[in-house]
Amino acid sequence: MNQLVWGAAQRLRGSRRFATKMILALLVVILIPTLTSVLFYNASSKLVKKNVRVSSLQLVRQAADALSAIMLAGTDASNILYSDVKLQQAARNASPTPEEEEAYKTYVSNLLNNYVGSNSFVKTLYVLREEGTSWGSGSFKLSKIYVQSLDDLEWARMARLKDGKPAWGKLAYDPYSGIGDINDLVLPVTRVIKDFESLDDIGYLLVNLDGNKILDRIGQIRLGDTGGFFVVDESGTIVIDRRLDRLGQPLSDPELREWAASGNAAEFEHEEDGVRFYHIKQTLTNGWSVVGSVPIHEITDQLTSMRRMIWTSAVGFALLAVAIGLVLARQVTKPIQQLTSQMKVAEGGDFTARTEVRTKDEIGLLSRQFNKMIKRIDELVREVREVQESKRQAELRAVMHRINPHFLFNTLSTIKWLVRYNQSSKAYDALSSLVLLLEANMGKKGSFVTLAEELDIVAKYLSILQIRYDTEFRLQLDIAPEAETFPVPRMLVQPIVENAVFHGLVPLGGGGDIRIEASATEEAIAIAIRDNGRGISPDDLQKLGGVPQGAEPAGMTGIGLMHVREWIRLYYPPGSEMRIGSGGEAGGTVVHMKLIKPKGEREQREEG
Repeated sequence: MNQLVWGAAQRLRGSRRFATKMILALLVVILIPTLTSVLFYNASSKLVKKNVRVSSLQLVRQAADALSAIMLAGTDASNILYSDVKLQQAARNASPTPEEEEAYKTYVSNLLNNYVGSNSFVKTLYVLREEGTSWGSGSFKLSKIYVQSLDDLEWARMARLKDGKPAWGKLAYDPYSGIGDINDLVLPVTRVIKDFESLDDIGYLLVNLDGNKILDRIGQIRLGDTGGFFVVDESGTIVIDRRLDRLGQPLSDPELREWAASGNAAEFEHEEDGVRFYHIKQTLTNGWSVVGSVPIHEITDQLTSMRRMIWTSAVGFALLAVAIGLVLARQVTKPIQQLTSQMKVAEGGDFTARTEVRTKDEIGLLSRQFNKMIKRIDELVREVREVQESKRQAELRAVMHRINPHFLFNTLSTIKWLVRYNQSSKAYDALSSLVLLLEANMGKKGSFVTLAEELDIVAKYLSILQIRYDTEFRLQLDIAPEAETFPVPRMLVQPIVENAVFHGLVPLGGGGDIRIEASATEEAIAIAIRDNGRGISPDDLQKLGGVPQGAEPAGMTGIGLMHVREWIRLYYPPGSEMRIGSGGEAGGTVVHMKLIKPKGEREQREEG
């Protein structure tokens, strides 16, 4: 084997020399497409930058158009409501009668609510007066009006400066709607309501556009991965931004603020915290500007991707050259590696290992011989296992042939005494129970039954004993459903029940209770057999708990318990056991059996 590996190493070194030549030749060849790619990159980078500028300008126009459409809904609502004659009358009448006040309330509230319902961008509408009643749509709270004088508020001051024209405010929370402090995010447009006759200020008309929809619209238009849009007023102060903490704040960079507030070029670049940003803007109809901002590296990803692709291609072709050079060496070493791998598998005890080398050279011949050898070893191992299993089954049958006469002896002895004392009826009942019991035992094939079937045998056996002793032995069962179908050797439980009757209950001169419990876990079945008889002395407990293998215990019950232990030892995995103990304060005796599930059954349960 060592000579074979040494020879493989020699061939591998020879193939590596050939692979080196192939690699060098291919590396020279790949220089041609690499140089071509570099030239293509230089030519296309200018075109990409131009396309980026055009695309960015289109995006900022798209954002401006979307905002303009929403803001137009606000100005339209303001104009329509401002020119409504009945609303003008309601706002002008400072001292209406109760009937007029109710009529105004009904009309104005319906007017405002109907308009809000017909326009998805208008969130709320208010007609506010410093004195007298004010009206609003939706969840308008009149009590919130009197918190502060309207004339002292910033939006009211701006509306008075506009003298009847719309005055736009920054994105803010609506102070006059909602429950408690829960308010809607809105973009307000306010105007003073003028008396058509005297041109005096008689109130304020406040139109609130849905701020969340505005943010959603501009949020749908993205620049790069992290870039986005915001809106500034004529002074460079931020009035619309998804980052609400920036609202009302001037742009931090002076040059950027000056550019955003001026009518200069639509594009601007500057550096902030070591990152260069690209900015574009578009002016809105009210004098505000939509500004798009994005890190430059995000909008030049195409160039970066192209440059990365060129270098990746160069490296990829180089690796391809190396791979082609190594393929020839692999053609020699792969069969040897596969054969070695399967040898290690067989060394670990898995004799199903087979190699797939089908070449017609010496390595293929070695592979075929290895497969034949492993196949023969696997057959021999299977034969040994079958012989061992046959021996184990023979031992189980021997144990069964010893325990069955024991059981039959006790039963026939009972019937004999019934006949002797002319208790023909009870003898007949005992024989009938014995027939049923023998049918239960002989009606099954094999040495094992389910736990439920074994307990049925126990019940028939107790009925025989009740006839013999003319007393009642009560059997109580508490069996988990998972334990009922667990396979056990025939008469695994019966000798223990027999022991409980003869040595626990009968000496007390009356009947008694026998309780059998069984529970199941993933690993094992636990069986407990309890009686309320006279209990067991420490000496007897030591004798029954420690009968050595091969010893001949005294009495039929000793034989039964010994064979129960033999069954557990022969059939169940290591760790299975039977323990006999005292019933404690409740009296009597308790026998615990722990039957560990065979490995195959546990695997089937896990797969199921």
